[in-house]
Amino acid sequence: MEQRRADTIAEALEERIFDGTYSDGDRLDEVRLAEQFGVSRTPFREALQRLARSGLVELVPRRGAFVRQPGPVELIEMFEAMAEIEAVCGRLAAMRISDEALAALQDANVKCEAAVGCQNPDGYYTENERFHRIIYEQSGNSYLTTEANELHRRLKPFRRQQLRLRGRMAQSMAEHKAILDALEAGDPVAAAETLRGHVAIQGEKFHSLMATLKRVTEV
Repeated sequence: MEQRRADTIAEALEERIFDGTYSDGDRLDEVRLAEQFGVSRTPFREALQRLARSGLVELVPRRGAFVRQPGPVELIEMFEAMAEIEAVCGRLAAMRISDEALAALQDANVKCEAAVGCQNPDGYYTENERFHRIIYEQSGNSYLTTEANELHRRLKPFRRQQLRLRGRMAQSMAEHKAILDALEAGDPVAAAETLRGHVAIQGEKFHSLMATLKRVTEV
């Protein structure tokens, strides 16, 4: 229950950062916000820790929590690294994935498709996250899985936000199907290429995300 409260608070604060309610450098008043959310300071602090891991908040000892939005260069570098890590996971998974894991990926895709049908980006993201974590685990490389999960966690708010862009859920769904086809065919090259393209953020997608973050940037 406490963890779920922390997750809900973190997601609400993410939305406030993305919609411009909080700007870069703003201090988050822990006492006032905990009262506003109707929770004790424990789940609120856990929410701040989650945002700090994502890089959206900086925790300064004896001063508090401050909003920190990554700049365009830092963000594109993180997505570039994530795309390559996922490509390696996909390549290895294509050679090692179990039938049970393929069935789980298919189930995740069915639920993702249902979320697309009812325009539910949060529901889509939940199953999307499950889809990717299965692939990390099926790489058969525990060190790689740990690194992939860590960077995925840091990029979570930005990956969630992308799904709110017009047409992005349907596009992501088509990419999921191509990824699953490559894994089912045991094709490591195709699995790597489809995952890399699915995660890479560049061109119009990048500019749309930055506009959503309410930042004026020059890339």
